[in-house]
Amino acid sequence: MDRESAWPIAAGLLSGAALDRVLPDPRRGHPVALYGRTAARLEQRVYEPSRARGAAFVLLAVAPVVAGGALAQARTSGAGRAVLTGAATWAVVGGAMLAREAEGVADALEAGDVPGARRRLPGLCGRDPESLDGKGIARATAESVAENTADAVVAPLLWGGLLGVPGLVGYRAANTLDAMVGHPSARYERFGWAAARLDDVANWAPARLTAALACAAAPVVGGSPSRALRVRVRDGARHPSPNAGHCEAAFAGALDVRLGGRNVYGSRGEDRPELGEGPHPGVVDIRRAVRLARVVNAAAAGVAAAVALAVGRSRTVGGAAPAGTPRSAPRGRCAGAAVRALAGPRAGRVS
Repeated sequence: MDRESAWPIAAGLLSGAALDRVLPDPRRGHPVALYGRTAARLEQRVYEPSRARGAAFVLLAVAPVVAGGALAQARTSGAGRAVLTGAATWAVVGGAMLAREAEGVADALEAGDVPGARRRLPGLCGRDPESLDGKGIARATAESVAENTADAVVAPLLWGGLLGVPGLVGYRAANTLDAMVGHPSARYERFGWAAARLDDVANWAPARLTAALACAAAPVVGGSPSRALRVRVRDGARHPSPNAGHCEAAFAGALDVRLGGRNVYGSRGEDRPELGEGPHPGVVDIRRAVRLARVVNAAAAGVAAAVALAVGRSRTVGGAAPAGTPRSAPRGRCAGAAVRALAGPRAGRVS
């Protein structure tokens, strides 16, 4: 990817992120949903309770997606590449869906419809909604907005900035596999290990970028950047996830609320450290979390576009032709080589 091929990627990232805000996902035939069904059929064919089989499953499910994205990108240029990147960005970014689901929960809670809020919660996270009252639902929703801002928006954008279309679709594929098989259970304890570890690696930088942007954007929800940063530094590593804790701690500090506590997933309970210093979040804090997430999403799109341009510039400088080489000589191109991808339901279910 040289400078000439970088601007369409930057433009596509910005336009795709904007399109996510205004163009709802189709109820049927969404590319991520189709990929998930295909991956589920592959899982049925290769499943065995072993890490080796799980790693083979991840390779077979992600590599063709990355290769297809690289091939499609290589066959386009200029405006065509911008359109391709914009379409891929819209398909894999889920910020608007995350916000709609969270606001739907808030609407139900404000109307006093706790059963209705419980019915909507599985669209955001995997906790047992029947074990939660209104306060518990509000906390689960705020935590899901914080964590999934990284998974559903910042991570695919950042990988798109680094690698273009292969990064966008590859990340979404990997993240989808983690949502399918990466959670702890008897069936996936060994088979899902590779998917979970790949997701951890792919989200390491995006989670920390999400936390930094949330701290910087704290004033839009009446928060203090310095307090948000202090809470993030102090509490971010206390979470069992190597990535989610940094996002949740930054959001907790920015919103001045306390996240964490006991979570119930089916028959399994889990006590998590508390993050932040304020009261547990209420309904109003769901809407504040969504407002903060939207600002983070917009900032992440700008960062991703800047990354794409910077990568193109560095490739151009690094691959510049020696003095005297005719202008028509081939210029350096970015090898679509770099493993990764992520996917997962546009609003992850890991919280």
